[in-house]
Amino acid sequence: MGAVRSLVEIFALALTFLILGRILLSWFDASGRTQLSRFLFRATEPILAPVRRVLPPMGMLDLSPMVVIVILTLILQAFRR
Repeated sequence: MGAVRSLVEIFALALTFLILGRILLSWFDASGRTQLSRFLFRATEPILAPVRRVLPPMGMLDLSPMVVIVILTLILQAFRR
């Protein structure tokens, strides 16, 4: 069980950092012209897109990264118990 827990923790933390990186880069490279922006988009979009489809539209505000980070935090807390 310890190995599974560690793997889940690493995956959740890595995904959280990728999402945070995508958020930060979206402020500077909104069009996704750099390789880093394209990598972050490809790495996080499969997780964010389904959440975005479920959330009601909020104009230009995309809350899907925040929802995913909250879900990842809850998963981490559940595995730490």
